Amino acid sequence: MTAQALARPAVEQVWAWLDTVPDPEIPVISVVDLGIVRDVAWVGETCVVTITPTYSGCPAMTVIREGIESALAEHGVDAVQVQTQLAPAWTTDWMTPRGKASLTGYGIAPPAQRVIDISGISRRAAPALVVPCPHCGSRQTRLVSQFGSTACKALYRCGDCKEPFDYFKAH
Repeated sequence: MTAQALARPAVEQVWAWLDTVPDPEIPVISVVDLGIVRDVAWVGETCVVTITPTYSGCPAMTVIREGIESALAEHGVDAVQVQTQLAPAWTTDWMTPRGKASLTGYGIAPPAQRVIDISGISRRAAPALVVPCPHCGSRQTRLVSQFGSTACKALYRCGDCKEPFDYFKAH
């Protein structure tokens, strides 16, 4: 093994550095907690980071790619290849519990259901979606619009504290 190979950071260390890269649209959640970093691997002397956009054509992908490259360069990893993998498509199921908690702390309700959910496969109708208010915790909320501040969010209003809030839609 060469001295250069010994100096190469462990994959786990690279993951930790990537966990400091914020999502440009929601800066309180990292790209790791958002679940868009799919893999980190060394191919020769190049660190290959595989990412999946939250949706095809996401305008933030260039900024995310630059953030990943910059974060790794700060730690001496200059040979970086960020590759995009579209399949399987990203899902909110890949968000970490810490990421969901960060969304709540920021005033955005995290997904209230899993994408792969078979609860509605019965003769009875699926239960109505209840989205707790990220401000006061009330379950007395209502959908105002299927479209929030970005395509991945819906707009809700709390019946108790009366505050509007975004809900990160499960997809």
